[in-house]
Amino acid sequence: MSESDAVLSGEVRIRPLEESDARPLAEAYVLNRDYLRPWEPNRAEEFFTTEGQKARIRQRLQLRETGQALPWVLTEAGQVVGTATLSNISMGPFRSANLGYWIDEGHIGRGLATLAARYVCRFADEEVGLHRIEAGTLLDNVGSQRVLAKAGFEQIGIAPKYLQINGAWRDHVLFQHILNDRPAA
Repeated sequence: MSESDAVLSGEVRIRPLEESDARPLAEAYVLNRDYLRPWEPNRAEEFFTTEGQKARIRQRLQLRETGQALPWVLTEAGQVVGTATLSNISMGPFRSANLGYWIDEGHIGRGLATLAARYVCRFADEEVGLHRIEAGTLLDNVGSQRVLAKAGFEQIGIAPKYLQINGAWRDHVLFQHILNDRPAA
């Protein structure tokens, strides 16, 4: 498996984030702004513009170059319908990363988040050589908790005031997926 374009389901594909995704990503965020608001940090107005996404993409691609993150987009018919990101990649004896994702509101219920999480986990294991992936959800984000369980994650605890989401420090349920038991190289 290489970091390239892959089919998730039907016409939905997952592929590495590119600079050319700025406009379609900005459009997707504008379309999903109200839907994502309860689950995300507060966003400046610039975030929802093509220029804002260009700057954000440049930052994420820099992190990819240094091995600290792997960002993907999910597309269908040229439209961005979600993203998935491995961030805080740590090698050495830890060999771990964090998983984040979102799916377009109009595509919820099709299993795309689960398929994307499985794809990223397989890639992290087979191509990156990670041992473990962590993910967190808000306590009331039952849908995302189901996604993680279906993708092989297990709940490991509650983190009080873990992230600032929608303007407040919010408790999160933490999950992990142990990918393998190979020794750290």
